[in-house]
Amino acid sequence: MTSTTTHVIVGGGLAAAKAAQALRDLGFDGRVVLIGEEAERPYERPPLSKGYLQGKDEREKIFVHPENWYAEHDVELRLGTKAVAFDAAAHQVRLDDGGQLDYAKLLLATGSSPRRLPIPGSDLGGVRYLRRVGDSEQLKADFRPGARILVVGAGWIGLETAAAARAAGCEVTVLEAADLPLLRVLGPEAAQVFADLHRDNGVDLRCGVEIVEITGSMGQADGVLLGHGGGRIAADTVVVGVGARPNTELADSAGLKVDDGVVTDERLRTSAPDVYAAGDIASAFHPFYGKHIRVEHWANALNQPQTAAASMLDSDGAVYDRLPYFYTDQFDLGMEYTGHVSPGEYDRVVFRGDVGTREFIAFWLSQGRVLAGMNVNVWDVTDPIKALIKSRAQVDPEALADPGVALESLTAE
Repeated sequence: MTSTTTHVIVGGGLAAAKAAQALRDLGFDGRVVLIGEEAERPYERPPLSKGYLQGKDEREKIFVHPENWYAEHDVELRLGTKAVAFDAAAHQVRLDDGGQLDYAKLLLATGSSPRRLPIPGSDLGGVRYLRRVGDSEQLKADFRPGARILVVGAGWIGLETAAAARAAGCEVTVLEAADLPLLRVLGPEAAQVFADLHRDNGVDLRCGVEIVEITGSMGQADGVLLGHGGGRIAADTVVVGVGARPNTELADSAGLKVDDGVVTDERLRTSAPDVYAAGDIASAFHPFYGKHIRVEHWANALNQPQTAAASMLDSDGAVYDRLPYFYTDQFDLGMEYTGHVSPGEYDRVVFRGDVGTREFIAFWLSQGRVLAGMNVNVWDVTDPIKALIKSRAQVDPEALADPGVALESLTAE
């Protein structure tokens, strides 16, 4: 690489900022341009539904780097600018201001966007989605003592938002189409823990319900109408958290291979030469699992950029093979989850500890092998859980369930 080489990063979140940092850390001395659609410099999103939303974290803590870091590391920030297209053959990115950038290597780190509710009333005022810092700040203003907050969707965002609203003294109702919150992610064995947690903390959690309309008056949402004669629930604010979709529009228009995200190899290379993808949009081939997976969690956005940057600098050894990891904090529950299990892939869940007091580890197994582990209010066990998964060893379920048996001993053969 020479000082005249330009690498362009499209995206304004954690993955984009960490990619710029990794390029510099790896010794790239050419031009680095980061194109961010938002006016804010890159920031992390987990605090938006956790500490920042609850008022525990100061605004400055959400940003990936201090404001002067970009100038000090000669990273050009093009904020408030949208990349509207790129030409993979010509190695050019076109911007919404009419300008264009030539690139040697291009990283797509455009993240994801909340899925919208396709029902009447979804465009009313007071219907909130949580993705950007402004969304979090609006919700903080909505979360007043006694305010009626209705959350549609009992996924991670919905449940964390509900917990923050309860902490602010709001009356909270959560509506979920499935029979339990987080059912697709955790299965019925562990999902019940989160249902009990929220009900124990005063959340009116209703599962197995259908929402047919968001009702309103004077252009402002005032509740939701349930199907099958379920009646109407009044609300001052309706928060929608029904999942996210990867922002693949740029990749689609450029003809890249897209299948539930931008398809990459284990080095995060896309189907187009000199174009890479990282973070929420990357459906990356994972060497451990032998298949493509896409993970919408902080750890991927934090760690994938190192591999992407190394690949952009033609490092042959750069492979992304970290096990997926995510965490949540809700009320007095802290949780870490390591591994990857799709619905139907496991045949048994083993619990170690006390589920009733919410101090336990849950393990998802298939044919005696640990696929994933979730530690709830139990700490410093992530490394042995990783080792169990990576060992592919068949374990004794009784030993796995026994807190007196060290997890490390289960892989020591």
